Amino acid sequence: SEPREWRPVAHRRCTDTLWLFLFFLFWAGLMFITGYAVMAGAAERLVLGYDSFGNICGRKNTPVNGAPLSGQDMTNKKYVFFLNSCSLEMQSSKISSVSLCVSSCPQEQLNSLEDLQSFARNNGSYLCVYNLNISNYTLNTEAAELCPTLPVPPSKSFPLFNRCVPQSPECYSKYASVLITMVNEMDVFHRTLSGILAGRDTVIGLSVLALGFSFIVVIAFRFIRTLLVHILIALVVFGLLFVSGVLWWLYYDYRNDPSTELETEKKNVKFLLGYAIFSTIVTVVLLSLILVLRKRLQFTVQLFQIVGKIIGRIPFLLFQPLWTFLILIVFWLFWVAVLLSLGTAGTAQTTSGGQVEYRALSGICYMAWYHFVGLIWTSELILACQQMTIAGAVVTCYFNRNKNSPPAHPILSSISVLFCCHLGTAVKGSFLITILRIPRVVLSYLYSILKQKESAYAKCLFKCCFCCFWCQESCLRYFNQHAYTTAAINGTNFCTSAKDAVFILAKNSAKLSSISCFGDFILFLGKVFVVCFTVFGGLMAFNYHRELQAWVVPLLLVGFFAYLMSHSFLSVFEVTADAMFLCFAIDMETNDGSAEKPYFVDQELLVKREKCDKS
Repeated sequence: SEPREWRPVAHRRCTDTLWLFLFFLFWAGLMFITGYAVMAGAAERLVLGYDSFGNICGRKNTPVNGAPLSGQDMTNKKYVFFLNSCSLEMQSSKISSVSLCVSSCPQEQLNSLEDLQSFARNNGSYLCVYNLNISNYTLNTEAAELCPTLPVPPSKSFPLFNRCVPQSPECYSKYASVLITMVNEMDVFHRTLSGILAGRDTVIGLSVLALGFSFIVVIAFRFIRTLLVHILIALVVFGLLFVSGVLWWLYYDYRNDPSTELETEKKNVKFLLGYAIFSTIVTVVLLSLILVLRKRLQFTVQLFQIVGKIIGRIPFLLFQPLWTFLILIVFWLFWVAVLLSLGTAGTAQTTSGGQVEYRALSGICYMAWYHFVGLIWTSELILACQQMTIAGAVVTCYFNRNKNSPPAHPILSSISVLFCCHLGTAVKGSFLITILRIPRVVLSYLYSILKQKESAYAKCLFKCCFCCFWCQESCLRYFNQHAYTTAAINGTNFCTSAKDAVFILAKNSAKLSSISCFGDFILFLGKVFVVCFTVFGGLMAFNYHRELQAWVVPLLLVGFFAYLMSHSFLSVFEVTADAMFLCFAIDMETNDGSAEKPYFVDQELLVKREKCDKS
C-alpha cells in the first residue's frame, strides 16, 4: 500500500456512521426508561416520607382509587407520625402502625383525648386520622381507634426520614429496634439512594469544591514553574498522608463505637477499612515513584512550558473543560433524577381498610442496569468529544507553516469537523471503554455477593480479573486518544486511525515514552491533589451526619466525580501533549528538514528532543 500523506485533509466524509446510529437507538431506550420512571416513580416518597393513605408529606397529592383519605394537600404537614409509636411491629417488611402526616411532633407527653384536642388547636397539628373532626376527639366512640395510643410520648422530628421519634426511653428503644430492622432489610439499592438523598447538599457542595480545586490546578499548570511543581508535590504528599491518617482514625473511632447497630453503620466501618488500606497503598506507591523520578523534574517543567506555549496560541482551550464539565453535570443530574424515580417506581394498591401500599414493579432491576450502562457510555462519549476537539485544534495549529499567524477559530473548526464527520468515531471509542468497564462493575457486584463464602482462591481470582480489566482499560484509553488525533489528521474511521497510530507509536516508542511518561505522572499527581482534598472535605462533612446514613457510598460518588472533574480539566494538557508528540513523531517520519520537506515543528521542541535523546 502507498504510504499515507499524514496531512489534515480538507474534504472529509462521515466515519463510523453505523455506531452513531446504534448510539441513537440506545438513547431511544434510555428515553423510554426515563418516561417510564417519571410516570411510575415518585422520588418524593423516598425523600419526604408518606402516610398510610398514599399521601406524600410536604406536598400536594393526587387521589388514589379506593382510598378516600388520599389526595390531600400536605404542604404544611412535613413529618410522619405513627399512632402507636411505642408498640411498633414489622409485618412483611412493613411497619404495622398507621402513619399520618403532621405539621409538628408533640414536644410534651399527651395523656388524654383532651390533651390531643388541645394540642391540635394550639399547634395546628392533628394526630388523629384525617376524617375525624377535631371537635369529635372527645365525643366519637371510635376515637380510641382513630387516635394514637395513649399516652402519646414526647417526640422530635428525625431529619433523615422526617419521622417523629419518641423520646421516652422505653418507647425509643422499641421504636429504634423496629427502625433498625426496617433499614437493615431495605434493599442495598434503596439504602444507597437514601444515603445520597440525605447528603445531597453536601454532595453538591463537595462537587463545587472539586470544581474549584480543578480550576486552580489548571491555572497552575498553565503558568507552571519549578517552584509550582515542588509545591504541588508537597501538597500531594501532605494530602495523601493526611487523608490516610484520617481514614484510619475514623475506622478505629467507628469500630470502637458501642452504638454501631445499623447495617448502614456496619457498612461504613467496612468501607472505611477498605478506603484506609487502599489510600495507604496508593500513598506508598506514589511516594516511591516521586522519589525515583525526581531527577526528571526540570525537564518536565520545560515540557509543560512548551505545551503552555501551544495553549497560548489557542487560549480558549482552557475553557473547553468548563463546557465539558457543565455538560457532564447536566447529564449526571438527569441520570440521578431518573435513577431516583426508577428506584421508587411502584403501583399503589389499596387494602380493605382504605390504606395504600406500594408494590415494586417487575423489571426495574434490568432497567437500572441499562440506565447504568447509559451513564458510563454517555460520560465516556462526552470526554471523547472533548479529546477530539482539543486534538483537532492542536493538529490544525501544528501543521501550520506560519507559526506567528495561527488559523482562525481552530476550536470552532474542530467542533464542526467532530459533529459533522467524526462523532461516530468518538461513539465507537467510548463504547470500547464501556465494554471494558462493565465487566469490572459486574465482578465487583459478584464479589460483594460471594464474599461471605470466605474462599481465598475466589477472592484472588476476582482481584486478578479486576486488575486485568483495569490494565486493559488504561491501555485502551491511551490508544483511543492517539486514534482520535489520527482521525483528526487523516479523516479516517476508528479502526484505520488506531492502526495508523499504533504503527507510528511503535516506530517512535523509545523516543516518545521517555518524554511523556513523567509529564503524565505529574498530571496524575494533579488529579490526586483534587481528589485528596475533596475527599478530606467529604470526610469532615459526612462524619457529622452518622445517623442512618450510608455516607460512605456518597463519599465514593464524590471521589469519583472529583476525579472526573480533575481529569476533564487536566486532560487539556494531557491531550495537548499527546497530540503534539504524535504530530511530532509524524513530522519526523514524513519530513527530513530539507528545503523540499521542511519540518513543521518549532525549533525549541527540536532542541528539547535532542537533549532528551542525549540524556
